[in-house]
Amino acid sequence: MNLQLIAAVALGGAIGSVARYLVGIGSGRLFGMAFPWGTLIINVTGSFLIGTFIALFAIRWDLSQAARVFLTVGICGGYTTFSTFSLDAFYLMERGELLSSAAYMIASVVMSVAALVAAIHLVRTVG
Repeated sequence: MNLQLIAAVALGGAIGSVARYLVGIGSGRLFGMAFPWGTLIINVTGSFLIGTFIALFAIRWDLSQAARVFLTVGICGGYTTFSTFSLDAFYLMERGELLSSAAYMIASVVMSVAALVAAIHLVRTVG
C-alpha cells in the first residue's frame, strides 16, 4: 500500500468534490432545478477533463504516478457524479417524466463520451 498515492487520491478527491458541489449549485441557480443540469454539466466537463489529462500524459506530460492519480482518480473521480446521475434518472422516472429521464440518460452518456474523444483529439491536434 503506497501512502503517497492514497494521499494524492484523497487530496484530489477533496478538490474534485468541492468543485462538483460548486458547479452543481451554480448550475441550479443558472438553469433551475427541474432538470438535473448540474449533474449533466459535471459529467460532460469531467469526461472532457479526464480525456485531456490522459491525452497529455500520453504525449506531453511526464508526471509521476502520484501526480497522475491525483488528477484522474482524485480530482476527476471526486468531481464526476455517475452515482448521482443514476439517482437523478430514477427521480425523473419516479415523477413520471419518462421522456426527460430517457433524454437525460442518453445525453449524459453520449455527450460525456464525445467530450472525452474531443479532448483527446484536441490535445493531439494542438500538441
